[in-house]
Amino acid sequence: MRKLSSTNYYNQTFLEEKCPLNELIHLLSKRWLTEVLFSIEEGNNRFSSLKDDLEHISDNILADRLKLLEQYKLIVRNDTIREIPTRVEYALTPTGERLSEMLDGLCKFSEHEMKLGE
Repeated sequence: MRKLSSTNYYNQTFLEEKCPLNELIHLLSKRWLTEVLFSIEEGNNRFSSLKDDLEHISDNILADRLKLLEQYKLIVRNDTIREIPTRVEYALTPTGERLSEMLDGLCKFSEHEMKLGE
C-alpha cells in the first residue's frame, strides 16, 4: 500500500488521471498478476489448482492477486457452490478475456521482437 502523502503516490495518481493506460500498466506490473490471470484462463479455477500451477507463489500473494483481479472486474468469484467446505471457483469476465487476449499478443510480440541482451 502506498503512503497517501508521498511524492510517489502523487506522481502515480497524476499519471493514472492523465491516461487510464497508466493505471492498467501499474496493475499489470504487480508480480504474479498476469500469471494468475493466464492460469485462470487455462482452466485453473480453484485456489488449490492455481497454487499447483504457480508452484512458487505464496498463499498471501495469490489471495491478494485474486482480490485485485476481482476488484478490477477481470475475474468473478463464484462461492455459491453448496459444499462443505464451501467451494470457490474463479472465472474470467468478458473484460478479463479481452485483456488476456491482448496480453497474449504482447507476450508473442516480446518473444519474437524484443531481443534484449542479445
